[in-house]
Parts: sequence; structure tokens; C-alpha cells
Amino acid sequence: MSIFDACGHEQVVFCHDPDSGLRAVIAIYSTALGPALGGTRFYPYATEAEALTDVLHLSEGMAYKNAIAGLDHGGGKAVIWGDPATDKSEALLRAYGRFVETLGGRYVTACDVGTYVEDMDTVARESRHVTGRSPDAGGAGDSSILTAFGVFQAMKAAAVHRWGAEDLSGRTVGVAGLGKVGRHLLPHLVEAGAEVVATDVSDAARAWAAEHFPRVRLVADTDELIASGVHVYAPCALGGVLNEDSLKTLDAEIVCGAANNQLADAAVADELDRAGILYCPDYVVNSGGVIQVAEEYAGPFDFKRAERRTAQIGGTTARILERAKGEGVTPVAAADAIAEERMAAVGRLQRLRVFR
Repeated sequence: MSIFDACGHEQVVFCHDPDSGLRAVIAIYSTALGPALGGTRFYPYATEAEALTDVLHLSEGMAYKNAIAGLDHGGGKAVIWGDPATDKSEALLRAYGRFVETLGGRYVTACDVGTYVEDMDTVARESRHVTGRSPDAGGAGDSSILTAFGVFQAMKAAAVHRWGAEDLSGRTVGVAGLGKVGRHLLPHLVEAGAEVVATDVSDAARAWAAEHFPRVRLVADTDELIASGVHVYAPCALGGVLNEDSLKTLDAEIVCGAANNQLADAAVADELDRAGILYCPDYVVNSGGVIQVAEEYAGPFDFKRAERRTAQIGGTTARILERAKGEGVTPVAAADAIAEERMAAVGRLQRLRVFR
């Protein structure tokens, strides 16, 4: 099979600037719905092949995320191969920005693992097609607040589907990960009257939670959390946490969290369904962040408008869960179908777009 058949992407660009040390790959999966939108991941991959595999997978996922969120954006992603702690520099980021600009708006970048709003400010000195910037630079700033808000809306929709009411009071919610999103999810849950159990690999994050939310019960690790009898499990840290091993001990009725790529492989969706665990697809649940950066890119940014749009994640989740139930498929299959239907329908308007 040729690389064109195996890839399925519209465009893959390799970016190399020896002077700054930049080695990056930009992958555009689809522009059927509009300019491809997705963040830039700065990560010390073990091999070039690993970096390429990751960017191809992530960019495809962004196409589905943007489609299901109702955005006028296709899916794209970029990876910079290197250690952000030692390799990141103004020269490298600006070189990367120049490569983004050469795509003429077919790809719009933002923050991801290893990159932050101040990095996007630097990239934007070389390209117009950057979002997720700092308020001082005219951007919307941290998108994790709306991401957490969207997770909470999805969780309430799942509660209605499973228990007939969105009320979480008296329900136990386990939050694994108290980083950018997890720490913003806690106040929503506490205010809703949920009994919250939480964990994080960071001692500082656990200490922060103990200080600010003394009612939250902290446990040693994710293994203890998922076996502790929570009603809702909210993975908000690493991907791949739903796997053959964790399913053996997972004691929850709903999984609804912010982490990307929670399923170790596609078969896990079927295993969750057979176990009677209601899984809310992560790319639906965590789309508040991409909604914010899309609103910022369209400009001028209005937080309340972005919040109203993020609140619709609840309705989208409900629609997916009802379709899955009605068709006898998993929520992942139902979400994928809805996204694919929108990409196909709108994509027929213009098969390949050129953005100026």
C-alpha cells in the first residue's frame, strides 16, 4: 500500500530549519468544513516515525472533534520534535510560524502539549493563522476553563441518560488529574453537590486540592480511584487509561472526562458497552477548548458567546447517547457517524478549499 492510501490526509508538510533546530510535521486531515484547526504539540518523541504516527492520528481526531462541535473548521495538527524544556526558543518558534504562514490559512494552529499561550504569541509574529493567544496579545487566554465547563455539561447529560435526572448531588465522581482542566472541573462538581474523589501524580496538585477543596477526598493513584466505587469516572490527564487492565477494576456507571484519546484501542468501546458502562466520547466532551480558540480566531472574542456555545456540548452528548441507544451501537460509533455525516454533507459544497 502506498503512503497516500495509508494516510488518507489532504496534506502532510515536513518543516526543517537547521539554524534553529526546528523539526516539525504539519498534518491536514480535512478542510471539508473549513480551515484545518488543531494545536501544536512539542514533544521529545523517541523516533521520527513515532512523531509522524502521532500527528496523523491527532489531526484525524481534530477533524471529528471540530465537526461534532459544529465548527466551520476541518482537522489539522502539528508536532515539533524535541524537548520543550531544552529545545524551545524564539528562533525555533518563529521559524515554525513561517512554515505555518506558507500554508496560506489552510492550517490554523493553537496550543497543545508542550506549548502555551506565550508560545503562540511568538508564532503569531510570523503568521496570521494562530489562535489560543494571550489576552495581552488580543487573544482569549487559557481555554481550560471552558473545557472544564463543557465536561460538566456532558456529565449532566450522561446523568440524565443513565439516571433520568442531571442532579449529581449524592453521586460520587472520581477525577483523575488535577491539572489545567481537572482543577477547573472541581468547583462545578462541588457546587452541584457531588461527592468528589480525586488524584494526581503531582504532590503539588494534590496539596492545592486539599487546600482549596477540603471536602474532596484524595486518593493515592488512579488505580485506587477507579476501584473505589465511583458513579462517574472523569479521566482528565493521560490518554489510553481505558484499557484491558483498567476495565478489570473499573467500578463506575459513567465515564466522562477531559483527557484525549482515553481508549487504548477501538475495541475498548465495545468492552465498556458490554460492561454496562456509559462512555461519553472524549472528543465530544472536551471540545470546549477548541470552541474557544475557534471563536477567538473568528474574532472579536466574546467569552459569554463562547460559553453559550460550549454549553451546547450537553445537548450534543444527549443526542449521541440517544442515537447510540436507538441504533444499538456504542456512543463512539454514533458520534463518529454524526461527524462523518456533517463532513460529507458540507464537504460536497467544495471538495478542496483554498484559503487566502
